[in-house]
Amino acid sequence: MKRLAIAVLMTLGSAAAAEPQLDRLFAQESRVLSAMPKDMLASYMQRPGVDVEYSRNWLAAQSVPKGGEQWRCLAEALYFEARGETVKGQFAVAEVILNRVDSAAFPDTVCGVIHQGTGRKYQCQFTYTCDGHKEVIAEPRAFERVGKVAALMVKGAPRKLTDGATHYHTKAVNPRWARKFPRTTTIGVHHFYRMPTRLSSN
Repeated sequence: MKRLAIAVLMTLGSAAAAEPQLDRLFAQESRVLSAMPKDMLASYMQRPGVDVEYSRNWLAAQSVPKGGEQWRCLAEALYFEARGETVKGQFAVAEVILNRVDSAAFPDTVCGVIHQGTGRKYQCQFTYTCDGHKEVIAEPRAFERVGKVAALMVKGAPRKLTDGATHYHTKAVNPRWARKFPRTTTIGVHHFYRMPTRLSSN
């Protein structure tokens, strides 16, 4: 890999000039990787060997997941936020949560993203964490389904449904922030949005 990078940089200058640039790049990459949470790093390193199919039949054929804390947080969020959605809709909500994990604007773990603002009135990011109701998983089969979605996403399943969305809401509401955020898609009962940037006009 390093030889290939040297060859590319040699087209811009001498090998002597390329080597220090590469060393700096590899050092920077090493610092970034070492600073990443272990579960996030694992999600980049363990890409699933199969393409995801957004159907109940395909999901039913997947093995029952066993996961850690981050998987559990994502599975619970999908259960309380999207268990009535289609499989595609559940994957889309999971994408939003993982897109937030990757964004500098949000906490860098799945659990951190989901519980951001929990306990502060009108500050929680996901309604079920602050609606005053005890979180009870009363539908074990539904939880098993969303658990499979969560496991695939934590392991690094492709995020190709929401075009980098970091926010969503149901069609039943019209939050003020949605007027300023570019909408990326609509899946099931949810509209999906990206955070606006100064460089983006859409």
